[in-house]
Amino acid sequence: MVNEVEKIKVWFRFVPREGWFPQDTEGLWATRLSPATARVQNVPFLQDGVAEGDVVRFESRADGSHWAVGRVSASGNCTIRVVPIPSGPLGRSAQAVHQRLATFRLGGEVFSDDFPMVAFTAPAGADFTGIKALLNRGQEEGWWHYEVGSGTDQWWHA
Repeated sequence: MVNEVEKIKVWFRFVPREGWFPQDTEGLWATRLSPATARVQNVPFLQDGVAEGDVVRFESRADGSHWAVGRVSASGNCTIRVVPIPSGPLGRSAQAVHQRLATFRLGGEVFSDDFPMVAFTAPAGADFTGIKALLNRGQEEGWWHYEVGSGTDQWWHA
């Protein structure tokens, strides 16, 4: 017998950052683990402090929506967001960003054609030192800007 896996969207609320997107919420797909917990199944574009694979606690509302209220456990994965610099050698190409980081086999998603930000999941146990070195080199050489939306102790100490 096959277990039915329930996918739900868990919503996160945050204060919008100045000069960033005006949104104050982001919905992430998750696999329900219990009536009030779920494992995040995609990489966040906007929400900080959570990564793909983390288990979050949520409250369900009368309208059927599910709102995050905290993280239960961390996956050890990190969230990294990379935006190519339009005037740089990669242009506005999200594909070029993926190609530069392909050696690390990171899973990532592109925000949109209009804004080619790539949000990557750097899995626990990945070569954080190598990833950080390439991210820093790319920033120094004008390929991209990047930020870490969710980092682990292993990431920060690599």
